[in-house]
Amino acid sequence: MARLTSFLLLLSLLCFVPLCLCDKSYGGKLFPGFYAHSCPQVNEIVRSVVANAVARETRMAASLLRLHFHDCFVQGCDGSLLLDSSGRIVSEKNSNPNSRSARGFDVVDQIKAELEKQCPGTVSCADVLTLAARDSSVLTGGPSWVVPLGRRDSRSASLSGSNNNIPAPNNTFQTILSKFNRQGLDVTDLVALSGSHTIGFSRCTSFRQRLYNQSGNGRPDMTLEQSFAANLRQRCPRSGGDQILSVLDIISAAKFDNSYFKNLIENMGLLNSDQVLFSSNEKSRELVKKYAEDQGEFFEQFAESMIKMGNISPLTGSSGEIRKNCRKINS
Repeated sequence: MARLTSFLLLLSLLCFVPLCLCDKSYGGKLFPGFYAHSCPQVNEIVRSVVANAVARETRMAASLLRLHFHDCFVQGCDGSLLLDSSGRIVSEKNSNPNSRSARGFDVVDQIKAELEKQCPGTVSCADVLTLAARDSSVLTGGPSWVVPLGRRDSRSASLSGSNNNIPAPNNTFQTILSKFNRQGLDVTDLVALSGSHTIGFSRCTSFRQRLYNQSGNGRPDMTLEQSFAANLRQRCPRSGGDQILSVLDIISAAKFDNSYFKNLIENMGLLNSDQVLFSSNEKSRELVKKYAEDQGEFFEQFAESMIKMGNISPLTGSSGEIRKNCRKINS
């Protein structure tokens, strides 16, 4: 009887252990309740700052989603993209995918400053990016999901990783898929995550090739719907005007929905990297059709793929650090 009582006591203690570890690395894994005790208001703080930023400028939602994507594809989701150049740090902000286009760093700074007031030295910049991306989706009408937390911040950045790992607008389908595969993501993740282009803008320099010299022969991309191409040429000249913006989704650029996929079926994807999802691969084409027909299917898969992307090589436990300022490592 005494032995049975001891066993039941031990079992009850074991069942309680996960609850005691809410603010620690739970076996090196991420989990939603990571800040349940150390910073229970983290979700509310992030959501409030992001909501104010998106209310001022709807485009900011797409910018924050893009920051999370560009961070996770380089060294994993570790906040390395946020670091400015200093000392031995060469910032990823200077890479080809980010230079003069990555934005939203000031919003991240605002979130971090508020978190440091309420929960100093607790919430990582990497987790800030992940939560801000989720809230950006929700605030523009897109899906929500429960965000696993507990990432820590890197003490390094990789300019070469940013240049080499992030898909470029003019990449072929196979090149893009290979870059996703290297991160543990598959073709379903590729198509679903590309659906974030239902909001936001792109610069003329990112799609000019399609309008004037798609294959190096001085001819446009003939898969581009002709009237759509003509309108784009009016905004994006053959030379100059690199920073001129065009919407990624001509139907509803400020609303997170499935119209992006409907555009691809009509050959009105803005970027080459968008249109190849429909024109270059049978499996991705079928996924485009499915998401164009069923927004619920798209939303469900987008949420699942965002969680999967957010789990790319996180730093946990004693690895990395919790930065006080997202732009620089702790001294």
